[in-house]
Parts: sequence; structure tokens; C-alpha cells
Amino acid sequence: MIPSPTGPGIAGRLAAVRERIAAACRRAGRDPAAVTLIAVSKAQPASAVAEAAEAGQVDFGESYVQEWLGKREALAGRAGLRWHFIGHLQSRKAREVVGRAALVHGVDRPDLAAELDRRSARAGLVTPCLLQVNLGGEATKGGFDPRDVPAAAAAMAALPGISLRGLMAIPPPVDDAEDARPMFRRLAQLRDDARRATGLPLPELSMGMSGDYEVAVEEGATLVRVGTAIFGARPPRQGEKP
Repeated sequence: MIPSPTGPGIAGRLAAVRERIAAACRRAGRDPAAVTLIAVSKAQPASAVAEAAEAGQVDFGESYVQEWLGKREALAGRAGLRWHFIGHLQSRKAREVVGRAALVHGVDRPDLAAELDRRSARAGLVTPCLLQVNLGGEATKGGFDPRDVPAAAAAMAALPGISLRGLMAIPPPVDDAEDARPMFRRLAQLRDDARRATGLPLPELSMGMSGDYEVAVEEGATLVRVGTAIFGARPPRQGEKP
């Protein structure tokens, strides 16, 4: 269950989330500096991103290409922001994230990996990516079957235009964050399998959102994607029902 946002505005809620991450790190014997908080700003206005940036937030997560590019342009004068593309990416829009996204979290199929590789090579760049795993076998979510992760990771690692940095997953929703713990533990195990398959360090585990990020941190998350707990409920996008 996602806790209700508390604190005086975005700055206060950011501070509360950071403290909870630090507390989870202490419980797990981890250094809080090893965990990057990604403020999920999809469907939020550029002004909300600017407010979070004023409070010291650097990393932001976006899921809709055109919305993100408009927001990125609106905030072009603000140096130091790092944009993570965390949503489903259509292959035909891969060109838009190459050279713009600090990390592409949701590489969920071979053709997207190939297109990112092709576009990156054409631009003379290497794009940092995560391999997305469909831990729950949900038809509504993209991602590689857990059984295919070692082979998929090896295939991605062989693409010169991609730098495979680790794994990402969005587990099935749960009412109790503790129920997500086995899924997070499973992703960490799959990362170890991928390390053996590729020989790469694969330092990143992108897992945990507003309702369960503390458990994810306890299980080794290096990137947590938190939106509602920072910005409040996201407003509906155009075309969506409120």
C-alpha cells in the first residue's frame, strides 16, 4: 500500500523519503550513498520538477517520450539534472532517448535492444541500459521471462552501442510491501545469474516504488523509483479519465 504523502510540500516529502531510504540502508548494513533516488516525474508539470530540483533532487524518471522532451526543453536552463527513461519504449522512438537519457530502464525485448544499439552506433554513443524482467509473468507488462535472463543479458552485452548496467523489474502490485520481498530477492539472484553469463559487474538493480521502496533497499536496490510519495497523486494525462 502506498503511504499518503506527508510533509510541507515536495521538499518535505523528498526529505522524508530520503530519510526512509537511509533507515532501510542502516537496517541492511548498507551505505545510503549506494542507493539513487529517482523522482518519478511523469505526468507532473515542469514546475514540480523544478521545485524538487531546488530541494537537491538530481535524478528524475519519465515514461512518455514527447512529454519528457517538452519538460526537458522547459528545464534546459537548469544544469545537472539526470533523466531516466523508465517506461515502455517503442522501437521507433529509441532515437529520442539516445544521447538524452542517463539510463534506459525498460529494455524489455530484443528488438528494442537492437534498435538502441543501432541508433547509438549511428550517433557515436554508447547508451547505458537495464534489462527489464517480467517477474510475475504478467501479460500487461513487458520484460524478459526470468528463465531467459542469462541468455538475454549475454546478447545485450554483445551489442557495442549498449552498456548493460543491470536489471530492472516492476513486480505485481501487493497490499503489503513485505509481500514484494521475494520478488526483489529473486531479481537480485537473477542479476547474479546475468553476471555469470556476461562477465560484467552489472552494478544496478532498479526496483522499488512508492509503496515498497524500503523493502527493495533492504534487498539490494541501487535505484528506487518514487513518484507518489514525493509529488502526490499524479494528475491524469490528456485522454485519461480523472
